Amino acid sequence: MKIIDQSWHWEYKPELPLQQVERAGRTCYKSEDKITNDSAERFVRMLVKLKHETVIEHVVASVRFITNRGVTHELVRHRLCSFSQESTRYVRYQDVEFIKPIWWEDPNYPASSKELWVQSMQAAEIHYAQLLQNGDKPEQARDVLPNALKTEIVVTANLREWRHIFTLRCAREAHPQIRALMRDCLHGFHEAIPVVFEDLAERF
Repeated sequence: MKIIDQSWHWEYKPELPLQQVERAGRTCYKSEDKITNDSAERFVRMLVKLKHETVIEHVVASVRFITNRGVTHELVRHRLCSFSQESTRYVRYQDVEFIKPIWWEDPNYPASSKELWVQSMQAAEIHYAQLLQNGDKPEQARDVLPNALKTEIVVTANLREWRHIFTLRCAREAHPQIRALMRDCLHGFHEAIPVVFEDLAERF
């Protein structure tokens, strides 16, 4: 059994996203003649400020998340995305991996609760292996695996939808596990495309 931290990384980071948005946006006003080497940032900043966010839908980004299945159950509710997720029906696990709960970072979290969690994961792994040995297929044995099971999911969405995801999943009301992951991901988007995500980075 392995316990790992959740994480994310780019599968596709858009190149020259501001220029792409500007070219699309200026079509609305037939002002393409105003495009210069440094006009894109100013133009996109105006769009975001005016909440004219349909234009930023022309740019997409793809991210690979390594997290638990509880988090991915929430992620796939964002219907304007494309998802490709590791399948427990077809993957036959040997050394089962679980995602470390984010609340373990709280120094006041009881050691007894951590130990109980670890014991539960160990039991799930043992029972999963026994079912496979008994002849169950992975799609049958998976029934004993918990939400803490590590999974990978590739998510592709346009920038407007990413803004929507971050707004919901970085909020204080969000589940702590997905909130921690998405706040870190938002930092990456802000670093890559600051004009589009700086207001959310400041907010969360």
